[in-house]
Amino acid sequence: MKERQISFYSEGLQLDGTIYLPDDYQPGEKRPAIIPNSGYQGFNEFYPRLFARNLTEAGYVCLGFDYRGFAQSEGQQGRVILDEQVQDIKNAITFLQVQEEVDPENISLIGWGMGASNVVRVAASDDRVKAVAALNGFFNGERWLKSIHSYVEWVEIKKMIEEDRILRVTTGNSKYEDPFIHYPLDPATNDYVQKELAPLSPFGKLTQLQFTDSIIELNADKVAKDIKCPLFVAHGKDNQLHPLDESLHFYGAAAEPKKLYIIDGKHNDFMYHEHPVFQDLITQLNNFFGACHSPNLIEV
Repeated sequence: MKERQISFYSEGLQLDGTIYLPDDYQPGEKRPAIIPNSGYQGFNEFYPRLFARNLTEAGYVCLGFDYRGFAQSEGQQGRVILDEQVQDIKNAITFLQVQEEVDPENISLIGWGMGASNVVRVAASDDRVKAVAALNGFFNGERWLKSIHSYVEWVEIKKMIEEDRILRVTTGNSKYEDPFIHYPLDPATNDYVQKELAPLSPFGKLTQLQFTDSIIELNADKVAKDIKCPLFVAHGKDNQLHPLDESLHFYGAAAEPKKLYIIDGKHNDFMYHEHPVFQDLITQLNNFFGACHSPNLIEV
């Protein structure tokens, strides 16, 4: 895989990223492209790069980038607003369309975890998206938060968010808290995070409570029927961080053409290049995108 460091602007903020090219790419070619997007507290150097490593082997150009406020991208650190990340993805599509290696009519999206709701909302409102894959996501923020908290915890969350709303309109600032205060990791995910993600210097910074408000306002189910391009939804059957029902609800609300794939795993316990469950997921993705894009890909 060849790499080219790039940057582009999203609403005036310079975002840091990488163009990933197949080893056999020849100057002058126009290849189909995929933008793999991170989930919560994710970075280009991790899952986007992991997906790109495999997708470039199938002939795709990939773009990985860091959302505003993450890693080296500009923006207020600790500010995580889902609508703003949706806008970042739309601007990434615009940037990718004018790259010399890319067929501008053949750009697709992958969203991992929290990024799954981002990419399906982009696909519902942007007809430039050729196909979209939503992996291990949640799609109705209030429903998801209620599902992983007790009633007493939920009441306390609503109280904290209301107090923060008042703080924002009276002082202009949102309170900073531990990033997982309302996004608690299940034991399996936490083990993976501590081993693989916590050592990364940009990971785990304090996050504004407005993030939780952003989650509560999220309802991708409402726009599922507006997705006109092919949709691929995949979810770990034993996922305890984002319950399987989240993807089943969303998939049921979506129009055809669509495909559902149940991953034989949890949330990210299998997210290693050599892991057979991850490679099975890559095979499914290659088959899905291969049926959606123009030819000129290596046979998988």
